[in-house]
Amino acid sequence: MSFEFNAEQYEKASNHQQEWGRTLIDELSLKGDERVLDLGCGDGRLTAMIADRVPDGAVLGIDSSHSMIERARLREAENLSFAVNDICDIRGLGYFDLLFSNAALHWITDHRSLWRDIDNILNPGGTIRFSFAAKGNSGNFLDAVGEIMDHSDFSSLFDDFAWPWYNPSIDEYREIIGSFEFSRMTVWTENRDRYFPDRDSLVGWIDQPCIVPFLAHLNEKTGPLFRDRVVDLTERKTECPDGRYFETFERINIYAVK
Repeated sequence: MSFEFNAEQYEKASNHQQEWGRTLIDELSLKGDERVLDLGCGDGRLTAMIADRVPDGAVLGIDSSHSMIERARLREAENLSFAVNDICDIRGLGYFDLLFSNAALHWITDHRSLWRDIDNILNPGGTIRFSFAAKGNSGNFLDAVGEIMDHSDFSSLFDDFAWPWYNPSIDEYREIIGSFEFSRMTVWTENRDRYFPDRDSLVGWIDQPCIVPFLAHLNEKTGPLFRDRVVDLTERKTECPDGRYFETFERINIYAVK
């Protein structure tokens, strides 16, 4: 399942995703001629940073959101391109020396199939560097969403709702990838809890991307009401005495070499 995001709003609300992604990129050891695939590239800012580090290579960023790719294409260069493409459909994209993904793979619910595709398109000796949301991520927001979904005003509207995220525990994820053979594989969790400096930054993060799957399930009348109640309850759950807003962020990290 894929969703359409507002790339302009996301760009303004995704400072923490960008911060995490820059850290991942700084960890990479690149020769400069690699062929790279960025899975779930969003607005392409991080993808462009990778392209700067492989001037003799080729970087492709993919995302299922047309809005995100339209924004990302403003950054295209000789060694950098973008395409609307679902992460669940990557086998036809060619073969790569580096597979990179930051804050995106929790939107994919079937990771066993994903890793079969990853194993197929990664060149021998190629590298994987992924980071995505783990069990316990965004706990306050998810509690708020659950409470509002269970309210009598909305509960019947979500009878056939498909949960949009996969947030595994570290043990669960190690079991999933344990059947794939890599010369090196390291999987670990990382705590990235964050204080949003003000209400606007918290609400911006809720609007893009968190609440998008729920609004896509509702109509023009029920969606705004649901959104406002979730925002209000999340605000109350996260507000701190100093005026900041606290949210939990747990990540799973993968570094692997084929």
